[in-house]
Amino acid sequence: MISDISRQLKVMVCNANGVIKYAPLYIHSFNLLQPHKMVEAEKFNIIYTDPTQLISTSDKLRYYRYKKALRQKDVAAYIGIDLSTYVKYEQVNRDYYPLEQISKIAELLEVEVENLLDDYNLFLYRGQGQQIKALRKSVKLSQGEFGKLIGVASRRTVESWEWDKSIVSKRVWEHIVHIKNQTAGNPAV
Repeated sequence: MISDISRQLKVMVCNANGVIKYAPLYIHSFNLLQPHKMVEAEKFNIIYTDPTQLISTSDKLRYYRYKKALRQKDVAAYIGIDLSTYVKYEQVNRDYYPLEQISKIAELLEVEVENLLDDYNLFLYRGQGQQIKALRKSVKLSQGEFGKLIGVASRRTVESWEWDKSIVSKRVWEHIVHIKNQTAGNPAV
């Protein structure tokens, strides 16, 4: 006889020679990866044995998803987005990942958000505005001068980045990183 305690936890009861015995029974169900997906996951995990080998957010998402044996549609359903949107998250040419969605994915995959992000998205996650403002002030430039230095004509654009009202593109971020690296080696830039 099996009695329900919850949807997944049951108690198994049997009478053996007049002695009643109880045993917990936990029913765990999960979807298996399809054979062609398993081969893809195995190949990926043979190439990348350690997540520190990965640079892009798309590869990190794929790596941790494979480790959890989840399908793309499982992740999409968990975070409440369309499957086609999540599929684009794992495409190499994607730059920006919404932090709200990445936080939910990190929760599902049981990893820190920062472990999923590439350098560009880490820059955004750690507060682009404060970092841009600190760099601009360290090179002693006005917002307009700093904008011209990184190839942006408008002072207002730099101001909106510093106030986190708009997101820096990856191309502009690369210019910012270049300036940051130059100032680290030569404070008189």
